[in-house]
Amino acid sequence: MKHKPLTKYLNSDFVAAANALRPKKARHRIVAYVESYEDISFWRALFDEFENEKVHFEVMLPARTSLSKGKKQAMMNMLGSAFGSNMIACVDSDYDYLLQGATDTSRRMIESPYILHTYAYAIENYQCYAESLHQVCVHSTLNDTKLLDIAEFMKMYSRICFPLFLWSIMLYRAHDLSTMPLLKFSEIVRLTSFNLGHPEQSLRQLNQRVKHNLSILSRRRPDLRGKLDSLKAELLKLGVTEDTTYLYIQGHHLVNGVIMRILNPLCRSLRHAREEEIQRLAYHRVQYTNELSAYRNSQCDVALALRRNTNYKDCPLYEKLRADVRRLLENIKK
Repeated sequence: MKHKPLTKYLNSDFVAAANALRPKKARHRIVAYVESYEDISFWRALFDEFENEKVHFEVMLPARTSLSKGKKQAMMNMLGSAFGSNMIACVDSDYDYLLQGATDTSRRMIESPYILHTYAYAIENYQCYAESLHQVCVHSTLNDTKLLDIAEFMKMYSRICFPLFLWSIMLYRAHDLSTMPLLKFSEIVRLTSFNLGHPEQSLRQLNQRVKHNLSILSRRRPDLRGKLDSLKAELLKLGVTEDTTYLYIQGHHLVNGVIMRILNPLCRSLRHAREEEIQRLAYHRVQYTNELSAYRNSQCDVALALRRNTNYKDCPLYEKLRADVRRLLENIKK
């Protein structure tokens, strides 16, 4: 009879037993399951801050016997007492943090000290942290000129989206997934156009769409209108502010529907300005050609620069995530 691989039954107790077999001076090992390949570097960078001569983390995909990935796989492929101080799950919060137990997944995620979550909707939202986006432009174009105050633009964007975002959370808490599905919400709050010379036009169009849909929602679900103020107060306690709504919008749509629509024309303008400078300062054609070639070869695609962005570590939500890791390690010491 062929025996099934022992790793299929890996749980926190198994990892604890393996830790006990190691030499006394060996570091305590914590297995951390993440959702997908893209998540590995994010969680690895976080855990690097806490590793020392006594403890280390091993970040891996959730399924050891298949290619299955995702949040449910990371959280639920092991039930009962599988998770513990020796084995944890690391997942995107999605809406589950803000639902505060309204669904089974939300309840499990926020109640378990062994399930770390991003607080922001997803890792992509950290990469889109507004205060870091100028650095993304610099990394991509090698031009430090500020043509747009991106952080201020995203504050204004967030303030416009916030009332509709409240409705989105309210509807999900009410298990109403048809009145305004998440895809519909994402379509409403995307930037349909962006003019670098007149960025206020994009915000004006967005504001019109949001107000139109707020009116529709108010007519379709009048029973929920009176609950919005209390939901707003609750979300403020959870860290959601009108200035930071974008951190809780679905990450994929935030990247493609908002941030890249800003960064692409912005980086094109920055590159064009640098190339004009090279042309103006070059003494002759050969110098111009060589300098232009060197500049273009040194650039980085803006989408790649955004994916590699790690300048979000002063984000308040990231500090909450750090605090969760500290509590986890304190539990291990006990």
